[in-house]
Amino acid sequence: MSYMGTGGRAPGDFYGYSTRIAIKGQEMELEKIFSGFTSIDLSNNEFQGEIPKVIGKLDSLKELNLSHNNLSSCIPTTMGNLTALESLDLSSNKLVGKIPEQLTSLGSLEVLNLSQNQLVGPIPKGKQFNTFGNDSYAGNLGLCGFPLSKSCDNTEAPIFPEEADSEFGFEWKAALMGYGSGLVFGISAAYIMFTLGKPRRLVRMVEEVGYKLKRYLKGRKNL
Repeated sequence: MSYMGTGGRAPGDFYGYSTRIAIKGQEMELEKIFSGFTSIDLSNNEFQGEIPKVIGKLDSLKELNLSHNNLSSCIPTTMGNLTALESLDLSSNKLVGKIPEQLTSLGSLEVLNLSQNQLVGPIPKGKQFNTFGNDSYAGNLGLCGFPLSKSCDNTEAPIFPEEADSEFGFEWKAALMGYGSGLVFGISAAYIMFTLGKPRRLVRMVEEVGYKLKRYLKGRKNL
């Protein structure tokens, strides 16, 4: 950016600065800057961390380019408040999580580039999002849905932990089918497990079961 002198400026006038800026995917040089110019281009820096939520208060912003940095965390939902935004470029960062549904409220958005991040989940539907192509999302292997060829319908069912007896990491039915040393080993393993990480009531319960089973086995051997 070069300085060309300013002085007093009335609304609708121009500032005496020149700068180069990337707008809607095109790089251009502005010899003068309109006083009402509302664009932020912080691309190709080494910014790290998350995008601040306060950015959602810039409701007059028309172009925002934060591409080619090391920004991480999720896209803030407050970006849905940027209703005047026409161009949003967050490409080539390390953004994670889902694309916020709030971005569908950006009715003036003409250009969107979220490529080369680590975003996941379904792409929001409706309004301007129905007009963006594959290039807007390239390089996000976890995204699915229109306009991508990857469907969101073939999601794997969640794996839930086993219930009932196996909840405490010890299968009682299998233990009771054991005999002799195998049974004693199973009771000992359960005792150690409960002693280290379970309430005393469970420890006493295991002790009683082990004692009764050993007496039962001893009685059978004496028959």
